[in-house]
Amino acid sequence: MKLVIVESPAKATTIGKFLGGNYKVKASFGHVRDLPKSASEIPASIKSKPWARLGVDVDGDFSAVYVVQKESRKNIAELKELCKNADEVILATDEDREGESISWHLLEVLKPKTPVKRIAFHEITRSAINEAMQHPRTVNEQLVRAQETRRILDRLFGYELSPVLWRKVRGKLSAGRVQSVALRLVVEREEERRAFNKSSYYDAEASLSKDGKTFKATLTTADGKRIATGKDFDPATGNLKPDEANRVVWLQENEANTLTGKMLKAIPWKVVRVEQKETRVRPYPPFITSTLQQVAGGALNFSPRKTMQVAQKLYEGVNLGNGSREGLITYMRTDSVTLSEKALQNAQVFIRAQYGEQYHQRRQYTTKSKMAQEAHEAIRPTQMGRPPEDIAAFLTRDELRLYELIWKRAVASQMADGIVLRTAVDIESADENHRAELRATGSVVVFPGFMRVSNDKQKD
Repeated sequence: MKLVIVESPAKATTIGKFLGGNYKVKASFGHVRDLPKSASEIPASIKSKPWARLGVDVDGDFSAVYVVQKESRKNIAELKELCKNADEVILATDEDREGESISWHLLEVLKPKTPVKRIAFHEITRSAINEAMQHPRTVNEQLVRAQETRRILDRLFGYELSPVLWRKVRGKLSAGRVQSVALRLVVEREEERRAFNKSSYYDAEASLSKDGKTFKATLTTADGKRIATGKDFDPATGNLKPDEANRVVWLQENEANTLTGKMLKAIPWKVVRVEQKETRVRPYPPFITSTLQQVAGGALNFSPRKTMQVAQKLYEGVNLGNGSREGLITYMRTDSVTLSEKALQNAQVFIRAQYGEQYHQRRQYTTKSKMAQEAHEAIRPTQMGRPPEDIAAFLTRDELRLYELIWKRAVASQMADGIVLRTAVDIESADENHRAELRATGSVVVFPGFMRVSNDKQKD
């Protein structure tokens, strides 16, 4: 028997079906050890130390003191028994800092006497698991130390900042290396808001029609000067920025009414300029963790927590009928926008077969951020040729909506640019006492390109 240890029971169920009877797949239920959470968990050997409550030796080399979590003790005992009867132990936790750390802690606690292998994969499919089994490795100590450093920073910051939040905001709030920075950003933004000075300004819009079609035109200039907009004001003073004061017209309500009255009396207006320009609208890259959370928040009204919870279910595997359980998306914690060669080829086959060769354009996106670690590829469907409607019957409403978002974004990223003809019309209203211009804009999709499957703002 070969013992495979993963983080969650759902993942264990999916992987167990792929591996067969010679393997026993069990879950660690996440982390099995952590820094002491309460005074009762502090080991007797360090209780006399001034840093005991932190669980971190701040007087020495910042080494961490780990204890097996109370909720993990029963499961650890079961895993130890399984290790005794196993011919091999395979650690199959996620390939990120957290997953690597869990594997290391399991080794430290279980101390298996049989051979140990570490495998990693970015999607839970039969082919990905078989590939991982053929290329095992050892635990990456650098990733373990990186996670440990983050955890220690969380403790050092959190134990000082969290009590402040309890006193100043409300109880049961926690803070750490991330929340402390976020809190500062919120405070600085609030200080800007309080220092903001309001100003009112007016503009005008005309409703026009041609050949039975109605469109709008916005007032842009009056007597040769541009109409002031929000960007022309200084938020600290509420007045026009010094370099804009002589170049724009700051309309108050009575001035706007007077001007529009003059313009109405000057009808008919005349078209003085027509500009047409063909532009290309390129698809967004596939999702990374942050962009998935942002778009799911706007399009589906999901909180970041809910987005990741639903994505986790799609990643760990869904029963697709006949006992077939398979992961539907790749690992959802990533800062890379790149796609694997397999994904690029699958997208090409699907797009050309479904929409036509002219709609396909192979793209390999690259991450602009210098801080990106790119341990995984972008978030994408495990099978590009699996549209949402094919599996809708097996998903909950939230799972289907999020899967559809991920599928459309990934497929659209490999489609041809949309070509749009943009037209701007400048219209003049003038008499002996005034001269003003309005601008009406519109666009026509010449070639729909990626917009055939995209549902983000570029479609409009």
